[in-house]
This record gives sequence, C-alpha cells and structure tokens, in this order.
Amino acid sequence: MSDFRVVDTTAVQKVRTTRTIGRLGRVAGAMAEVGRHVTFAGRVIVTLPTAVIRYRKQVLREVVDVGFGSNSILAGGGTIGIVLAMTAVAAVMVGVETYRGLDLIGLTTLSGMLSAMANTRELAPVVASIALAAKVGTGFTAKLGAMRISDEIDALDSMSVPTVPYLAGVRLVATMICVVPLYAIGLVATYVATRIVVVYVNGGSAGTYDYFFHITLGPEDVVYSLIKAVVFAAVIVLVHCSYGYHASGGPEGVGRAAGRALRTSILAIGFIDIVLTFALWGLVPEVPALGIS
Repeated sequence: MSDFRVVDTTAVQKVRTTRTIGRLGRVAGAMAEVGRHVTFAGRVIVTLPTAVIRYRKQVLREVVDVGFGSNSILAGGGTIGIVLAMTAVAAVMVGVETYRGLDLIGLTTLSGMLSAMANTRELAPVVASIALAAKVGTGFTAKLGAMRISDEIDALDSMSVPTVPYLAGVRLVATMICVVPLYAIGLVATYVATRIVVVYVNGGSAGTYDYFFHITLGPEDVVYSLIKAVVFAAVIVLVHCSYGYHASGGPEGVGRAAGRALRTSILAIGFIDIVLTFALWGLVPEVPALGIS
C-alpha cells in the first residue's frame, strides 16, 4: 500500500511541475512578445528622421490614404467621415443623458459646463482614437501582415531597404500629420451635436448653455485634449504596425494579428487616458472660472 502511495504522490508532483512549467512558459512568451513590440516601437521612433528625409513621397501617399481613403470620404472608408460620425453620435448620447440627469435635480443650466468638460477631456479624444484604430490601425496591420506572409518584407530586406522606416515610420509620420485636423473635426462635431440635443431637441436655453460652455472651456483644455489625441494616435500606429510586421501563419494569422492589435490598442487607450487625465488636469478637477474644484 505504501508503494502505491509513493507512486501516486510522485505522479501528482510531476503533474504540478508540468503545469508550473507550462505557466512559466506562457508568462515568458508573453513577456517576450511585449519586449518585441516595445523594441519595434523604439526602432520606429529612432528611424523617423530617415522616414521623413528619404521617403517623403511615401509619406504624402499615406497622408492621403489615412485622411480620405482610396476613393471618397465615406464610400472609400476615409477616416474623416468615420471620426465625424462616431464622435457626433457619442456626443448626442452625452447631450441626452446630461440633460436628463441634470433635469432630475433642476440644474439643466449647467449642461453647457458638462458638455465642455466631458467632450473635451474624455469623449472626443477616446472616441476619435477608437475610430482611428478601427479604420487606420487595422488597415496598417492588414497591409503589413500581407506583405510579411507574401515575403515582400524579406524581399525589401534583401535589397537593403530599411523596412522599419519605409513601412512603419512613414505611416507614423503621416498619422501625426493627419491627426490634428481629424481630431479638430471630431471635437467640433461633439460640441455641435451636444448643443443641438440640449438646445433644439430638449428646449434648453441657448444663451445659458453658451454662457456656461464658454466660461468653462479654456484654451488649455483644448491643448491638453489635442495632446491626448496625438499620444493615442502614436500608440495606435506603433501597436498595429508591430503586429502586422511580425504577423505569421498565412492569411489566418494576419486576421488574428489584426484582432489582437485592435484589442491591445483599445486597452492601451483606456489605460493611457486615465494616466494623462490625472497628469494634465490633476487628481481633483477644477473649473477656475466658476470657482469649482
């Protein structure tokens, strides 16, 4: 009986050891993948001067593709139309819920203040970045992934073409050029959509709304909001280009890479948004014009 117990204990220990090794292997693999993406991002940033100087024509082509798509703004899937539509729809919901919530406590006059704060500090940069990730980011992953599985990237390497600045660097530069006007369109769309809902749909006072909106919205808020949008755009491009550049496993692998890149970029946007909100506006939000903190 003691022999059977010894054998059984040994078998259990072997199973536990195998599971532990498997878990450590998965952790090590995850850390290696993170390191690969971080290293790729560093290479892209370091080689940005090469992309700007040597591949200006490619940068211009990417600017057109990022901003307008291949055929038209909407039918071709241009980013302008998508950012405009998504931010406007999200702002409509902000206007509806803001007015309804304030109406319960008799403070609908503060709708303009909440619109200026919510749209500028959180809604516009996050929604515009998600639209950018869904449209531009996944496109980058698919293009680079298709080039990887068809050995085009290896062919460029064999011809001594620096693939990192040529494929990823130019896309990062083009996105940085496009993100400012794209985000400005999205930000204006949120302001207009929320005002229409509060003033024209719910019958709020236009003068009161505009008064609290303008007294709350300061130039520094717009600048901080733009900083968030630029940071989000850079992270999106680096993540999606990295996943596409390292894709493997044929067309199915490219699809998996696009899905993983989108999930990673959205999670990164959420985490970085929290960090930047606290870093730019502080742990305690303030509205100096109204003496509120």
